[in-house]
Amino acid sequence: MMEIKSACGICEFCCGIIVTVEDGKAVGLRGDPDHFLSKGSLCPKGRAGLEFLYSPDRLQYPLKRVGEKGQGRWERISWDDALEFTAESLNKSKKEDGAESVCMIHGSAKDFIDTHLVRLANAFGTPNVANVDHVCFLSRMLGMEYTFGAFAISDYENVNNPTGCIVLWGADKTMTGAPEAQRIRDVHKAGANLITIDPYQTSFAKKSDIWLQIRPGTDLVLALGLIHLLIQEDLYDSQFVRQWTNGFDELKNHVASYTPEYVADITWLSPELVRKSAKMFVSGKPCHIEIGNGVDQGINCLQTIRAICILMALTGNLDRPGGELLIPAPGYFPKNENSQDPEIRQRFDAELELRQLISNNQRRKKITSGLLEDYRYVNSQSFVKSVLHGAPYPIKAAFIQGSNPLSVWSNAKNVRKAFQQLDFLAVSDLFLTPTAALADIIFPVAGYLEFEGLRGQTLGGGPMLQYQPKIAQVGECRSDHEIINGLADKLGLRKHFWNTIEEFWDFVLAPTGKTFAEAKENITVQEMPAHNYKSYEQEGFDTPSGKVELYSNYLKEAGFDALPIYQEPMADFSIENSLDKEYPLICTCRKTLHFIHSGGKQIPSLRKKHMVPVVTIHPDTAKRLNIADEDLVVIESKIGKIEQTAKLSDKVSPGVVFVDPCWWFPEKGEIEGLGWAEANYNILSDDGPFQNREIGSYNMRGFACKIYKSDIDMVK
Repeated sequence: MMEIKSACGICEFCCGIIVTVEDGKAVGLRGDPDHFLSKGSLCPKGRAGLEFLYSPDRLQYPLKRVGEKGQGRWERISWDDALEFTAESLNKSKKEDGAESVCMIHGSAKDFIDTHLVRLANAFGTPNVANVDHVCFLSRMLGMEYTFGAFAISDYENVNNPTGCIVLWGADKTMTGAPEAQRIRDVHKAGANLITIDPYQTSFAKKSDIWLQIRPGTDLVLALGLIHLLIQEDLYDSQFVRQWTNGFDELKNHVASYTPEYVADITWLSPELVRKSAKMFVSGKPCHIEIGNGVDQGINCLQTIRAICILMALTGNLDRPGGELLIPAPGYFPKNENSQDPEIRQRFDAELELRQLISNNQRRKKITSGLLEDYRYVNSQSFVKSVLHGAPYPIKAAFIQGSNPLSVWSNAKNVRKAFQQLDFLAVSDLFLTPTAALADIIFPVAGYLEFEGLRGQTLGGGPMLQYQPKIAQVGECRSDHEIINGLADKLGLRKHFWNTIEEFWDFVLAPTGKTFAEAKENITVQEMPAHNYKSYEQEGFDTPSGKVELYSNYLKEAGFDALPIYQEPMADFSIENSLDKEYPLICTCRKTLHFIHSGGKQIPSLRKKHMVPVVTIHPDTAKRLNIADEDLVVIESKIGKIEQTAKLSDKVSPGVVFVDPCWWFPEKGEIEGLGWAEANYNILSDDGPFQNREIGSYNMRGFACKIYKSDIDMVK
């Protein structure tokens, strides 16, 4: 029996784990108490690592479809045949309709695995790589870059100048970021004020000094209202604003009408609470704002981030001890003293992805257009429009790596039609998902315990890269890296790739002066240097003006709003009439503790804790609709309807319902479509045309719905 240290690969936090191995099999998994980040704690998903690894539902060898899509008829084939057939199909589309007729797709961030796929796309020649950036993280990254030229993270480590106030804005860290959640608890316990902005009463909201139960989708109005109060009541850092910002006068005029009363009418908050929040925010210096995914998924996403960044700047919290730690925007370059130059990082990222292999003319063929030039990817609605309607031209084939679009893309019925219509689809995944069930070829992918590599993260300025050893092998599963290398070989692109995966990691590590062999000696490969606080005082901000851009000339010249302008996410909403009479409730969602997006539905310990999808309804609303706890109910929007189990709770407001996202039912089998549409939140969410102007995000949180009891009896 032996114990091996590694890093959990279920989500992006890379919590430390210790795996017990006996007779060549992993038999135990626990948190590593010595890990710099997680300190021994693991969430339920992390603790279920061995259930993921040895699940009887795992895909274990390549499959080729032999029947109609969705019939569940497959034949086992060799890896060589699977890769050969996939390469022939992709090259056929390339020959007949151009490389752009092929789309590469990946799901939520998986470090260098995603990078490797983008490299394959560029080597192949397609500008079309689809992912979920436009509804997850991209608005935060770009909003910060456009405002102060860097990425802001919490400086919880500075014990000499601890954070005085924390704002959790659309971020429930107990569900999605256990290590961060513990840091927030520690700082709050040490005396910091805590403000939570969330339409759901999270565990942090319950403990907060102020909880702002905002109407979903109206965060930008609140941010502009807080800016109004800071300026109107002279609560901002005048010295910093005078010396280090531009556009203050324009901003002042812009927010003049955002009085607490006006903000209250739109956000459903009281004017008094808005005023109290502004004063607490500035009185608790240094202050940090944790921005969550709840802000990403709406039509105001990027401008909401811009407004929150402006709040950070006005209060003088940027890059001060205990405040907003400014670091280079996340990229692939391992962080050390030689890698802080943005130009160096950009060159390395471009070389790693082989961006130079696609000409400007070919790049302009990308099916997503009219958005910010910095959005280099394809959003889901553009993919669907291209396949179904041939606009601007038809996508004919796709390769999906670790994503289940039928569960996570908006307007899921159209998503299914699109994947059914493709000439060819290959999917790489751990399990047979509703999307994989529509594939022509399925590659069985290795989980994080089944391949050697590196994992990265940037939380709190800590170590960037961690070594991940291979501990187990299930069936014929191969890592995504191996699959991409094998596919590149069959596509005739071998010259653009490495002979071994070890050579790939050597390339990634080259700027650190280490080799992959050396990385194996220590789980922590690279640590960030000591932070140079307020470096802008010597170097300025990395923006066109060298200052914080309250007013963005860059956005103006690109054809977008230079100052954050609010768009109402609900077309039928008005202050006078409030909500639509036919669809009188606001539908939104929140991530759960037991699943990572659509993953984990076949894991026994996770399903035991969360057996069925639930919609959370306020007791007063339920009483009015004659709905009891655990009733099966129908949730209906203007484009579709689903069924979930009612859960009555006063943690939500009477006008809002929270629907479980990303549900499907592996136990129902392929003939029943794995239950892909029965409780799928994205049957309800629309994908356009009313969407974010800058990066194409659609309104996933805050649209009109109605709820009524199902005519099917619920088995309790």
